[in-house]
Amino acid sequence: MTDENTTGKVALVTGASRGIGQAIAVGFAAAGYDVVLTDLPSTERDLRKTADKISSCGRQAHVYLLDVSNREQVEQTVHQAIAAAGRIDVLINNAGILKLSSLQDIDDKTWNSHFDVNVKGVLMMCQAVVPHMRERKSGRIINMASVAARKGAPMQGHYAATKAAVVTLTRVLAQEIGEDGITVNALCPGIILTEMGRNNLGSEEAVFKWEQATALKRLGAPEDVVGPALFFASEQSRFVTGQALNVCGGLHFH
Repeated sequence: MTDENTTGKVALVTGASRGIGQAIAVGFAAAGYDVVLTDLPSTERDLRKTADKISSCGRQAHVYLLDVSNREQVEQTVHQAIAAAGRIDVLINNAGILKLSSLQDIDDKTWNSHFDVNVKGVLMMCQAVVPHMRERKSGRIINMASVAARKGAPMQGHYAATKAAVVTLTRVLAQEIGEDGITVNALCPGIILTEMGRNNLGSEEAVFKWEQATALKRLGAPEDVVGPALFFASEQSRFVTGQALNVCGGLHFH
């Protein structure tokens, strides 16, 4: 799925060192985008591997080490990225964390860190990029939520709460900046077999159980999220904003 005018456009992807973020970054490069890649300093080796994959597609990769929960870093990185790449057409807020805990036992540090990264990080990236998009009267923002926002799961109540917040933030921001030619949508992946996804499932028995719970009788690969992201980035979705799309193989239907 490729826009005829994607060549020369630029997508910024947070959390791009592995998993869904890496797949989206490479998928956008294959579709003709240059890509700004960000992730934590601890992921630099893997982030460089993502950059190499983008270069193999014949597109430019701009690499920045970034903690999305740090406002100063966010603002500096976005400023540098616009200067280096020339523009940001698409912002994909993919960076996120999940550390399992029951709601009864969760401590303040764990609760706060999840909201700092998963919610405040999304907000601050939007705040940094939107003025640039407003100037150009054009832009696409894609926020990574989760089907956890729809139904929750034991040991993931705090994570589900952050993703529900992302869905609501998406709906409100879409209303606030739509007249500037910017759309804002969210993707809600189901169980995707990333490193984090496999760790949370814990066993092959759990994988089989959740496979059987889906309509397609399989769990997702990171690449399964690429097409929906490209749709939200494209002109084909120009009349779609404030929406949250389940990408879950028929695990959830609301």
